[in-house]
Amino acid sequence: MRRIYLDNNATTPVLPEVLEAMRPFFSEHFGNASSIHHHGQETRAAVERARDSVASLLGCRAAEVVFTSGGTEADNLAIAGLTSAGDHIITSIIEHHAVLHACGHLEETGCDVAYVPVDGRGLVDPGDVRRALRPNTKLISIMMANNETGVLQPVEEIGTIAAEADVYFHTDAVQAAGKIPIDVKRIGCDALSISGHKMHAPQGVGALYVRRGTRLQPLFYGGRHERSRRAGTENVPGIVALGKAAELAMQSFGRGEDKKMSALRDRLQQGILAQAEEAGVNGDGAPRVPNTSNIYFDHIEGESMVIALDLKGLAVSTGAACSAGAIEPSHVLTAMGLRFDRARASIRFSLGKQNTAEDVDLALALVAETVARLRELSPLYGKAAIRN
Repeated sequence: MRRIYLDNNATTPVLPEVLEAMRPFFSEHFGNASSIHHHGQETRAAVERARDSVASLLGCRAAEVVFTSGGTEADNLAIAGLTSAGDHIITSIIEHHAVLHACGHLEETGCDVAYVPVDGRGLVDPGDVRRALRPNTKLISIMMANNETGVLQPVEEIGTIAAEADVYFHTDAVQAAGKIPIDVKRIGCDALSISGHKMHAPQGVGALYVRRGTRLQPLFYGGRHERSRRAGTENVPGIVALGKAAELAMQSFGRGEDKKMSALRDRLQQGILAQAEEAGVNGDGAPRVPNTSNIYFDHIEGESMVIALDLKGLAVSTGAACSAGAIEPSHVLTAMGLRFDRARASIRFSLGKQNTAEDVDLALALVAETVARLRELSPLYGKAAIRN
């Protein structure tokens, strides 16, 4: 059976070039990057080269890049590291749980949190952010791209609001990095999170951009790693891999591969909608990252469709991988106003650099036959057809 992987927002395969770049740092280049002898200094040099590459990807200084274990740690470091008890935080109701649960914890420890809504397209209104400001607001944290719908938020406008109010602005760019160009200066953020495994580096490595001069309270205490912002011996193979993935992403932008990805995504989306009745795109009409399409299929249970497609060799998802198995529908889709049943009937298709036009063609055939079969088995579909 040929298997097609269209769940790249959950995780991506490590690209061959990335694997080759990190391979030597498991064996011959094994030194601790904090050691002053030869073995340590060669790994230190590799870490700093990777830092330069990540900085180039984000449009910042190398000294402003803090390596972490992934996006979740980067989000937590930004949110907890920029606030303290008594502060007010503004975020949105569609954030990744790494942000929502971090904010929830801070509420328990004395912070106030305002959760701004989104419209039917999944977009935050910057006006709502402005209206949520209080005299004690310390931080605004709004994601750049939603992990379920791919919808891009108006982060530049929100960055302007934060600057005018003189409050910190953090954006979770985990689902944007490597897919669209990022410039932290244009965004106007004080902190920005990325994760390696969302951009064809391995799991277990990420980074947080921290604007120069920003005072950040660390989560971990130990050595003076990462300029005393993140204690712990560096994951050198992972960091090297992230740096290589950042280089490849910048090269792909230069070749216009983001536009090619968008065209491939549109081909998949349009093909599905042409073949499946009573289906539609969640977030339609809003700007999105080029690889993501979230589609609802009325009269179908989303989890059943994921399982049925997997048995045919096609990997997709109903939403965030960290929420797999949840009984409740997606908090993102319900926040957009979707009915309970429609939110439960939504499937996320997310492409990666490894996907081809042939993958899309085969996926279209599998989706069409699976939708038809599941609707045949659905008593709700038959009753709806009779009513219509």
